[in-house]
Amino acid sequence: MSVEACAALVARTDADRWRAASLAAPEARAGLMALHAFNIEIARAPWVASEPLLAEIRLRWWTDAIEEIYAGAAPRRHEVVEPLAAVIRRADLPKALFLETIAARLFDAEVARFADVAAFERHVNRTAGHMTVLAARSLGSPAGALSVVREYACGAGTAAFLRALPEYAQRGHEPLPPGAEPAELARTVGTDGAAEAGAPDPLEWLLVGERDRASAHLLGGLSAAIAGDPEAAPDVDALCDLV
Repeated sequence: MSVEACAALVARTDADRWRAASLAAPEARAGLMALHAFNIEIARAPWVASEPLLAEIRLRWWTDAIEEIYAGAAPRRHEVVEPLAAVIRRADLPKALFLETIAARLFDAEVARFADVAAFERHVNRTAGHMTVLAARSLGSPAGALSVVREYACGAGTAAFLRALPEYAQRGHEPLPPGAEPAELARTVGTDGAAEAGAPDPLEWLLVGERDRASAHLLGGLSAAIAGDPEAAPDVDALCDLV
């Protein structure tokens, strides 16, 4: 299948990521669209399945597809798998990040809660964090920038998860750790527990202000990482809104 199918899926499902990926250089755009389409496929699997077992089957299909790519087999004839295989091989993307991301998505199909805040942070890291690092690597991001990319991704991923809480509630799923409140998570996750005096409501601070701060960190970190090596610079315009 052509990359256009991936781009169409991203455009229908996640207009922000589609616009961001469209800013990338033409040679990088196909890989971003494939990665975003893969993320959409695995993220929605638990939500479209009528029961956890069916979601597990769908995600197992993706696990097998990834394993086959890394085993050197011809990719499955699928509108996302084929372009995904191309970017994996071109950018030498690590298999572990894909497999951990798929495994993390099983949580969304269950009705269990995160055991503690550390488990919640690990989930965000293995979903938003892993996928954004993969996208950054596909753009040629230097190794020194990836920790900053991941920090930004986890901040934005936490905000996205908290915004989705009403949808979890409609499914009868209360995912947050026992005793944890969204406002408290907004105050502490990704901020080392430090909230400035006079800050706005903690949840609003995470959803709005903290994303701006993280974006500034991302740009600063990337600039520092690529200093002295302009040729290694990733496409920052496309990277800034990957999450």
